[in-house]
Amino acid sequence: MKPIRLDGRSLTRAQLVAVAHGAAVELAVDQLPAVQRAADFLAEQARREEPIYGVNTGFGSNADKLLGAHRLRDQLPGAQPEAETLHEELQRNLIVTHAVCVGEPFAPEVVRAMLCIRINTLMRGHSGIRVEILQALTALLNAGVVPVVPQLGSVGASGDLAPLSHLAIVLLGGGEAFLQGERLPGGEALVRAGLQPVKLSYKEGLALNNGTAQMLATGVLALAQLEALVETADLAAAMTIDAFAGRLGAFAEEVHALRPHPGQVETAANLRRLLEGSTLSDIAYHLVPRFRQWQPESWDTPTAQQLRFDIGWDWVPFSQRHGREKFYQRFRPFRGGKKHQPQDSYSLRCIPQVHGAVRDALAQAARVLDIELNALTDNPIVFPDAKAEHVEQQVISAGHFHGMPLALSMSYVKAAIPVLASISERRLNKLVDSATNDGLPGFLIGNEDGTESGFMIVQYTAAAIVNDLASRAMPASVYSIPTSANAEDHVSMGANEARHVLAMADDLGKVLALELYTAAQALDLRRDMINAARSLASRANAEGLAAKIQGGPPGGTSDRTDFLDEVEGLRVELADSEPFHPGNAVARAHAAIRERIPFLPRDRALDGEVAIAVRLVKEGVALAAARG
Repeated sequence: MKPIRLDGRSLTRAQLVAVAHGAAVELAVDQLPAVQRAADFLAEQARREEPIYGVNTGFGSNADKLLGAHRLRDQLPGAQPEAETLHEELQRNLIVTHAVCVGEPFAPEVVRAMLCIRINTLMRGHSGIRVEILQALTALLNAGVVPVVPQLGSVGASGDLAPLSHLAIVLLGGGEAFLQGERLPGGEALVRAGLQPVKLSYKEGLALNNGTAQMLATGVLALAQLEALVETADLAAAMTIDAFAGRLGAFAEEVHALRPHPGQVETAANLRRLLEGSTLSDIAYHLVPRFRQWQPESWDTPTAQQLRFDIGWDWVPFSQRHGREKFYQRFRPFRGGKKHQPQDSYSLRCIPQVHGAVRDALAQAARVLDIELNALTDNPIVFPDAKAEHVEQQVISAGHFHGMPLALSMSYVKAAIPVLASISERRLNKLVDSATNDGLPGFLIGNEDGTESGFMIVQYTAAAIVNDLASRAMPASVYSIPTSANAEDHVSMGANEARHVLAMADDLGKVLALELYTAAQALDLRRDMINAARSLASRANAEGLAAKIQGGPPGGTSDRTDFLDEVEGLRVELADSEPFHPGNAVARAHAAIRERIPFLPRDRALDGEVAIAVRLVKEGVALAAARG
């Protein structure tokens, strides 16, 4: 793959994801003079002894301390002269004292994304960093040296100080880094990669650790995952709709034109695509039989006897049709698996409104992240070519390091994740509950002998994850804790917010995998039960089909002939139908699942299959199959 060109202005989320997963980067040569111009300007101002924050002052609440011409501690008895200048010491100390994060290290792709973001923002030419430091950062990234960055330590202003210091300390030959999967001292990793440590000059430590790279990297990687997962949620929902022989009117284009939230319109259109070609959805009520437990006498041929279920309907007596005559002119008087009602439950009917609102939350986050990717986020900001009377008009302290734009957008996404997981779990629960699954077996298993649990506990696992996601959805951004002796008296906590979102996205994928796993079982049962009814209708007469119908009048009564005429109408309609099947995209995804996980005719260990289902979602296999 061609290296990603970094110029400080055109980095995209897709490019960042590519770098996170191994793509190399290169510096835009035409932007390097602007980078060096700002560095040269700061060096000149330092020689003039102009007081500039972070150049010849302390940091944070130490900003009122000006650097002297020499070290006072050199006058201590026995003091040894030091090779580095006070300015160099200031920048080095900033990095080594701020690299204090704790916890498990971030995954390599997160750290690579952080490095890429930091290089890109410094390429804007307003940070005062020398070109050679950017070249060293680029070499570090391209050599596969991945600094060890523990996950806990940023408050999201002044940016991600502590995590970014863990990035920079390796550049100085300190800290730790991974190289080819091995965890090494930072200096040794540099040597093995053929790189040399650097010395920092004016403001360069501040430029390296003052910014939003951790929250931005985790946010972008989380969003890439979530954009695939919301599409996966549509797929899982579509498979569930087909398994319910659901109604499609709620997804009609003209319906959503009347409430045109973008995500809602997109979700409805996607469901229509996924369910295109289905002959299960919108099927007439009376054609759908309900499950009955298999018995040795259930079927009339050896082939049919291999089925793992029996089927049946209830007949609606003539005496119960008064006031409903018009309805029974359109629909035959047989009650099977589908209730005679014009609308499905909210977890099916309101998929566009719920999934669509999640899409809109992701779109808002994408807008914020796209801006931040090419924004300057350190402090102070250097304008070397500005006409100014005083240096303060050319080196301006501002607050671009403050992560609140990202924090609030991540709070929105954080709230959306358990919403998507929750509606998925509700569909899963509806599938396994015989009181709500429209005629499918309880827990989607035959259970003739009362010994089988089927998919019962799959729903428990989904419920546990949904509860965990909901309990983690509290926005971190609403709880600022001041730092730096109250010099930094309002912070964003955006790093925690984005880190939570990245972890929660992974758990959302598990819930969607459980729905797909369960929906595939339900879809097999629904399709096979309706096609078993069709097959019976094709080979039997009205009396043969009537054996599957309860409540019919006994032989020898005046109503028996009329009853059999109605059964014959049902038989002919079933026999004349083509084999019933799900939507084309749903069928492809179902086949991809069945290549790896067989139908469950009897209880067996499910842990390995659940792990496979989770992988199918994480690796995008089911989604790719649906896309064709």
